[in-house]
Amino acid sequence: MSVPAKILVVDDTPANIKLLRDLLASKGYEVSTAVNGEEALAKVAAEKPDLVLLDVMMPGISGYEVCRRIRSEPATSLLPVVMCTSLDPQQERVKGIEAGADDFLSKPVNQPELFARVKSLLRVKALHDELSALNANLEKRVAEQVSEIDRLARLKRFVSPRIGDLILSGEVDDPLKTHRREITVVFTDLRGFTAFSETAEPEEVMGVLREYHAALGHIVLAHDGTIEHFAGDGVMILFNDPMPLDEPELAAVRMALEMRAAVDGLAVGWKKRGHDLGFGVGIANGYATLGAIGFEGRRDYGAIGPVTNLSARLCGEASAGQILISQRVFGKLEDRVEAESIGELALKGLRNPVPSYNVLALR
Repeated sequence: MSVPAKILVVDDTPANIKLLRDLLASKGYEVSTAVNGEEALAKVAAEKPDLVLLDVMMPGISGYEVCRRIRSEPATSLLPVVMCTSLDPQQERVKGIEAGADDFLSKPVNQPELFARVKSLLRVKALHDELSALNANLEKRVAEQVSEIDRLARLKRFVSPRIGDLILSGEVDDPLKTHRREITVVFTDLRGFTAFSETAEPEEVMGVLREYHAALGHIVLAHDGTIEHFAGDGVMILFNDPMPLDEPELAAVRMALEMRAAVDGLAVGWKKRGHDLGFGVGIANGYATLGAIGFEGRRDYGAIGPVTNLSARLCGEASAGQILISQRVFGKLEDRVEAESIGELALKGLRNPVPSYNVLALR
C-alpha cells in the first residue's frame, strides 16, 4: 500500500485553510497547515512535505520570501511550490517565477485545476525522488567498486600483471579475504650479505640490493609467483595463491633454478668489486592461512603457517648455490628433478629433524 503524499497548506485565512485541507484530504492526501511564513518554514524542515500550497500575501514573511528560502536550502531546492493569489495573476506569476515557484493558482481556487496541478507536480516529485534514490545507490556502488579496485590494485605490488588483471576482473577470488590453501613457499637470500652490509658503504649495499631485487622480480613474475615480501636480501615468494597452478612445486623449482643462474651472473660483477656474495634457496610445501595482514590504512597480503617458517629455515641452512627442498616437495617432484639427499636437518623452531634435498637440475 503506497504512502499518501504530504501537502503543506500555508494561508493566513482560516476559511481558505479549511477549504484546501478538506479538498485535498478527500483525495487521500495527508495535509498539514501553517498560518504564516515562519511556521511554514519550520514545518517544511520538520515534516518534509512533498508539495507546498503557498499563499502570496501573509503578515510577516511573504509567500515570495518563503519560496526563496525554500529554494536556498539544498534539501528543499526542488520541493514543488504552488503559489496561490487573488491579485493580478499575470503580475504575480512573474514575481513567483523570480522567487522559484513551480506553478500558480488563482483565488478562489478552481477545484479541478487544483487537483490537476497537485497531481502533476507530485508525479514529477515522485520521479525526481526515484531518480535521486537511483543516483544515490549508483554513487554508493561506484564508491564501493572504486574502493575494491583500489584495494585489489595494491596486490599488483606482489603479483604478476596477468594475475593482477585476473583479480581485478573477478576471475580470481579476492586474495585479501582470509582463506586457507595448500601453497608452495620459496625463500631466498644472499650468503655473506650480513658481513657485506656491515662493512660496505650504504650506497653500495643499496646498489647491490637493487640489482638483486630487479633480477629476481622479473623471474618471479615470469613464473606466476607472488612476492609475499622483500626484507633486505630475503625474498619470500608464494605459489598456488592467489591464482591456483597445476604444478606449483615444479614452477617454484624452475624459478629457483633460473634465479640461481641470474644471481651467479650478478655475483661475477660483485666479485670484481670485492663483494663475496652467494645465493641460497629454501622451498617447502604445505597449508597456510592467507589474506590481508596489517592495520587500517596499511594492509598487505601475507601467508601464515608452518610452511613459511620451514621454507625460511631451509634457506638459512642452504650454502651458496644450494636449493634446499623439503621431503614433501621432493616427494611430489622426485621424477622431475635431479636432487641429492643431505640428510635430516635440525632446524631452529622445529621439533623434529627435517629430511632435506638439494636440487641440482631438472630432469
